[in-house]
Amino acid sequence: MRIVLADQGVAFDGATPSERPLGGAESAFVALAEALAAEGAEVFAFSRGARAMRRNGVTWAAHGAPYPACDLFIANRDPELLGRAKARRTLFWLHNPAQFLSKPRYLLPMAATRPALVFAGPSHRSTAPRWLFGFAQHEIPLGVEAPFLTTPRAPGVPAPRALYTSNPLRGLGPLAKLWGEKIFPRAPNAELHVFSGPQVYAVDADEPERAARMRAVLDEAAKQPGVVLRTPVTKPELAAELAQARTQLYPGNPGETFCLAIAEAQAMGVPAIVRPVGSVGERVDHSRTGIVAQTEDAFVDGAVTALTDDAQWSAWSAAALAKRPSMGWDRAAKAFLALGPAAR
Repeated sequence: MRIVLADQGVAFDGATPSERPLGGAESAFVALAEALAAEGAEVFAFSRGARAMRRNGVTWAAHGAPYPACDLFIANRDPELLGRAKARRTLFWLHNPAQFLSKPRYLLPMAATRPALVFAGPSHRSTAPRWLFGFAQHEIPLGVEAPFLTTPRAPGVPAPRALYTSNPLRGLGPLAKLWGEKIFPRAPNAELHVFSGPQVYAVDADEPERAARMRAVLDEAAKQPGVVLRTPVTKPELAAELAQARTQLYPGNPGETFCLAIAEAQAMGVPAIVRPVGSVGERVDHSRTGIVAQTEDAFVDGAVTALTDDAQWSAWSAAALAKRPSMGWDRAAKAFLALGPAAR
C-alpha cells in the first residue's frame, strides 16, 4: 500500500526528533510514518521545511512538492490539505479539539472530499461539530515512541522528584501555585522538575507574544519552593529522566485530546496524578497506575502519596509498566492500515 502523509504546520522532518525537542502532533506524525513503513507500506511524508531524505523507511520531502498518487492519504490536522493528493481513500487525522471545523472556510474542503475522520479517543471525538456526524469517524489512540518502551527504570524507589512535561500554558501556572502552597509543605524534600518551553513549539519567530507568555509562566513557576526549571530535551533524554522520576503531575487542559506527556510517563512506570480535564483522565487507570483526581484536594493528596509512600508508589509503578506492550505505534499503524482501501 502506498501512503502519503502531509503536514503544513511548524518545520520538522524525520530527523528532527533526534535533534531537538518536538511537539506532540509533530512527534506523532513522524512516529506514525515510520510505524507504517515498518508494517510494509510504501510511505511518503511531506512537511514544512523537510529535508529530502529517506529515513527509517520513509521518503521525506518539503511541503509544496507534488504528492505521488497513493492508496491512502493522511492529512494531518489541517483541512486545507484535503484534496491535494490523488488518493483512493483520504483520512483527516485530528489532533486539536474539533470545534474549529465549524468555521465556514473549512466547510468546502470537508464537504468536497468527505474524508474519514480519525480522533485520538472518546473525549476527542466528542468535540466534533454535529454536522460531521454524517462522516465516517474512527478512534485510534496515539502510540508512544520506542525510547519510552525500551529504556529501563532506575533500580529501587526514586527520590521524590515530580515532573511536568507539557506546554507551560496548559496549567503550569496553577500547578506551580498548588505545589508551593499545598504539596511542597507536606513533602518538603520533593522537587518539581519542569521540562517545558517555547522552543518545543517553535513559536519564537512566528508567535513572539505566545512565546513571551510561556516564558512568563515559567519565570513565575520558578519562584515556588522546590520548582526546578529544566531545558526541554529529546525523547531519548526525556525517557532517561522519567526513568528516575517519582511521579508526573498534570492538572489537565480542555485542549488535550490525547496527552502524550502522560502516556510517555505511564509507559516508563511513572505514576501520574491528573485531573479529568480534556482527555487526560483517559491515560491513567485510577487507583491502579496513579490518581484521576475529581477535586483539587484529591489531586494534592495523590501527589503527596506518590512522593512519600514507597509501597503505594511501587504498586502504581509496576501496574503502569505492565501497560507497555500495548502502547507502541505498531498498534496505531495497524489501525490506520485497516482503514485503507485494500482492507475495506
